[in-house]
Amino acid sequence: MPTDKLSFRTESRAAETVVFLAGELDLEVASRMRAAMEPLLPLADRRLTLNLRELKYIDSTGIGILIGIVKARHARGAAFGVEEVPAHILKLFDITGMTSFLTAAATAEGTERK
Repeated sequence: MPTDKLSFRTESRAAETVVFLAGELDLEVASRMRAAMEPLLPLADRRLTLNLRELKYIDSTGIGILIGIVKARHARGAAFGVEEVPAHILKLFDITGMTSFLTAAATAEGTERK
């Protein structure tokens, strides 16, 4: 049964693919998220960025998906990062140690990239 709990759209830029996530990334939508990301993982010549500005919630399953993306991109020598991370999600990344694995992070309030 389709759910509107998570939506995503993809935008191609010069040498980058940006996936905009909105809603909740959890166990219920995990298979949809994995299926959406699968064709993007092998594109080693393009940076893959997740824009999390509209992400409201992420659980351990969602974090596991992000870890899988980090590993898959690293294995290919391909760039991966996140941008416009809401403060409450960034705090969760900090607590879980994810921040150190993400090459770019910014809050929804700012434009700084790390």
